[in-house]
Amino acid sequence: MELNKEARTIELLKEKFEDQILLIESPYNFLTVTLKADKIIEVIQFIYSNSETQYQYLTTLCGIHYPDQNQIAVMYQLHNLPSNHRIRLKIFLPIENPTTPTLTTIFAAANWLERETYDFYGVIFSGHPNLKRILNVDDMLIFPMRKEFPLEDQRREDKNDALFGR
Repeated sequence: MELNKEARTIELLKEKFEDQILLIESPYNFLTVTLKADKIIEVIQFIYSNSETQYQYLTTLCGIHYPDQNQIAVMYQLHNLPSNHRIRLKIFLPIENPTTPTLTTIFAAANWLERETYDFYGVIFSGHPNLKRILNVDDMLIFPMRKEFPLEDQRREDKNDALFGR
């Protein structure tokens, strides 16, 4: 009996990177593998070049702030176009020093995605050819997608919270 593509991908990852895997799940039927951050580029290079996996299309790369864990996740979604299979890889970085290697050595398209993730979350992609803000002004001191600031001005006196169900 032949394994399906996702099961085979998990098997191959466990054979080569079992010590790097923290969690394997399939929320909404989307294979998601949470990894230690150490060897994320090696893992992606492996599933890119392996003849059985061939995840050679980078769908997206973005940051996710988890303030209760004091971490920022970097999420990579890759696609095997011929077989139409997808995989999501996640790594967690400490908020004090969110640094990981650049993926531009494998995917040129990672350039803008990493710049956007830097711009909004402050993730440093070491080795990136041009890591600077892409949408916000260069002299901005904060990373606006981090959940470090309240959504509303807490000093406002002109609104009645009872009218907003609070």
